This record gives sequence, C-alpha cells and structure tokens, in this order.
Amino acid sequence: MTVSGDDRLQARNDLAWAISVGGIGVVLFAALLLFTWYFAATLFLIFAGMLLGVALTAMTDLLGRVVRLAHSLRLAIVCLILAGMLSGIVFLGGTTIAQQAAVLTNTIKSQLVNVKAFLEKNGVDTSFFDLPSLTAAPSDSSAPATPAPAHNLPSAGTIASSGGAIFSQSLKLILGTVSAVGNFFIVLFLGLAFAAQPGVYRAGLLFMAPARHRARATVIIDRIGYTLERWLIAQIVTMAAVFFVTWIGLAVIGIQSSFILGIQAGLLAFIPTVGAILAGMIVVLASLASGWVAALSAFILFLGVHALESYVLTPIIQRQALDIPPATLFAFQILLGVVFGIWGLALALPLMAIAKVMIDHFKAEAAPAEVTTA
Repeated sequence: MTVSGDDRLQARNDLAWAISVGGIGVVLFAALLLFTWYFAATLFLIFAGMLLGVALTAMTDLLGRVVRLAHSLRLAIVCLILAGMLSGIVFLGGTTIAQQAAVLTNTIKSQLVNVKAFLEKNGVDTSFFDLPSLTAAPSDSSAPATPAPAHNLPSAGTIASSGGAIFSQSLKLILGTVSAVGNFFIVLFLGLAFAAQPGVYRAGLLFMAPARHRARATVIIDRIGYTLERWLIAQIVTMAAVFFVTWIGLAVIGIQSSFILGIQAGLLAFIPTVGAILAGMIVVLASLASGWVAALSAFILFLGVHALESYVLTPIIQRQALDIPPATLFAFQILLGVVFGIWGLALALPLMAIAKVMIDHFKAEAAPAEVTTA
C-alpha cells in the first residue's frame, strides 16, 4: 500500500503541530510554576481572604436558618457579632493578655536557658542553639579591667553609627508592623468582598471555564465550597473548645499566663498535627517555671486536649467534611511548610481538601467508563 505525498505532508504537519502544542503547553506550565513560586505569598494571602469569605458565608447561611432576612443584613449581623466579641476580648482582657504575654515571653526565655544548661551539663552539644539574646556574654575575670575614660565624649562617628543602627532597627520594626497590619486588612477586605456577593464570584469562575466543561466546573466548585464551609465551621468549634479547655485546665493547675496559653493553643489548633505539637511544647515549657509537678500536670492536660480534639471533636464534627489520612496530611504540611514557610503550613489542609475534591470527582467520572469498557 503506497502513501501519497499529500498524506505524508499532512502527517508531518500534524506531527509538527502536536510538537508545537506540546512545547507551548510545557512552557506555559513552567511559567505558571515560576509565577506561583515568586508570588506565593500574595497567592496565599488571596487564598486566606477567600477562606475568610467562605467562613463568613457559612455563618451567614447558618443564621439564615434562624431568621429570614436578606443576605446582606445577615452578613452585617454576623460581622457585628464577631466585631463585638473581638472588642469585648480586647477591652475586658486586653490588660491581662498584655501582662500574661510579657510574663510568658520571659518564662520561655528563661526556660530555654535552663534547658540549654541542663543539656550541656549532661554532655549534649548545644552549639547549634542560637540564643545570643538569652545568655549574658561571659566575662574574663583574669583580664585586668581597664576603666573607660570618664570625661571623653563619644566621637561623631560613634554617634552616627549608633544612630544609624537604631534607625535601621526601628525602620525594620515599623515596616514589619505595617506589613502585618496591611496583610490583616487585605485578608479582611477580601473576605468581606467575597462574602458580600458570593454568587458573583462563583459566576465569574464558571465564566472562565470553557462552555463544554462548564457543567463539570459547576459541580467541582460547588463541592469545594460545600466542603470548605463544613470544615471551617467545624474548625472554629474545635478551636473554641481547645481554647476553653486549655485555659480552664491550666488555671486549675495554677499555671501563670493560662489565658494567653489557651489563646495560642486555640489558634494553633487551626493547623492540624503540627499546631497541636507546637502548642503542647509551649505549654509544657511555660509550666516548667512552676515546678515538675505543674509541668507534668500540663503535659497530661495537653494529652487530654489532643485526645479530645483528635478522637472526639474531629470524628464527630468533621465526620463528613474531610477524610484525609493523617500521614498524608502531615507529609503535605511539611512539604508546603519547607517550601513556602508559615503560609504553606497553615493553609496546607484547605489546599489538600480542594485537591481531594477534584481527585474524587474525576475518579467518580472515570469509574463508570471503566465499567462500561469492561
């Protein structure tokens, strides 16, 4: 069977077209990865705003089951309630939080020094610890003390150098504070914008999908929104329970800074596995200042809170929200934490939930096709 020249030319053209399309796809995918890498912080910030919007929408929908009002009015009520709770905590417990935070910082520093000294006493090399601000510089008693001149004023160069260092540190502190406050308001604005008109942004996402895949995109987006809403509501309940149990338990034991320790335990409960470990380490380390009995009691309390969170609250509240194996979640958290820092560590679970919804959807679509082929 002979092949005509036109057929060979068409085959070559098809092959060239396929290679060109494949090359363009690879280049675009590499450009997307590069874009994600360089602008990861901004993308995580936008994603955090979307999560806040989903949480506000979920609470607004819950309120809609009780009162029949317009969506905007229900959202305003939810925002006023949350703002009132936050203001109450700040005005009623602001002084307590500030005092306990200062005490907790000093306690943690002193306990780190004690742990370092204990390890060195037992022959453990602690040179990898970087605690220059916690320990005083050793003084050489054998060297003769040379009194500083009493009447010599510092030179202009010394004054300029000290002033430059102070200005540089102050500028770093101001820029860091402005950045943190700015990020907070960006997330808050995005969350309110998403919650105010969730249908508009849903329609926009569907509009960007090709017309032939719009039905599939609708199902995926709705499942993702439903899954994130259920998970966020369950996570808020879990965080509140961890905060109250930790606060009351530490207060009963007699640990100082019990309120601020309860707050940090509740906030870190947002990060599965890793957050509980960090919260437990901080609680036990802060409890060492009150003696080994208090530290042991705090450790037992931490185990009880962790068991309550892992084996009672999570299975009951989040029974149908997420079903991700712990080892898989922990590995994904470590990967994103190493690559993207604290943002990746904090948002690993919702990102993995989105990926799981998409994988489950495509697997469910592929299963009937495999049965039909068989």
